[in-house]
Amino acid sequence: MREGDVWFFDRVAPIYHRLMPRAKRSVLAAGLEQSDRELSRIIDLGGGTGRAASAIEGRPVVIDASRGMLTRVGADLPAVQASATMLPLPDASLDAVLIVDAFHHLPNQSTVITEVARVLRDGGVVVIRDFDPSTIRGRAVAFAERVIGMRSRFHATADLADQLATAGLEPIVVEDGFTYTVVGRKS
Repeated sequence: MREGDVWFFDRVAPIYHRLMPRAKRSVLAAGLEQSDRELSRIIDLGGGTGRAASAIEGRPVVIDASRGMLTRVGADLPAVQASATMLPLPDASLDAVLIVDAFHHLPNQSTVITEVARVLRDGGVVVIRDFDPSTIRGRAVAFAERVIGMRSRFHATADLADQLATAGLEPIVVEDGFTYTVVGRKS
């Protein structure tokens, strides 16, 4: 399974979990609080080593296309290798989906959003945390990723909110800036 920037993450997996800061529980909680339902079935999509999943309560399933990253997921979290464009889940089977610092790496982003909308239950949410390329630091991140050969596609906060709305999800901007959090709630 070689999609998007998987090649890069397979290579850096041995050091990734040591170099990347932990995901902020308060930021993820603010996004998850936008749900209209109890959250018991959650996935961390593009979750790599599980740094976002390990920051929230429960046992979210980490789903990633990189086998190398998944081998670094802690034993306390379930992990599945799968494509974000064809989730191995039935319709309306999840309460929440986290995509933390990963959406820009996913190929066929509109298909990913459609897949996420398909697997969410009514009142469920997708919480997307990413970098805004319309900011100075966001442009620097985008440039750096291009230099090392990544195929990243970043979106400004409003653009991502529009994509969520097009997929039938109610967009909610929880945090704006260089790093932003946009939630899509399924009605």
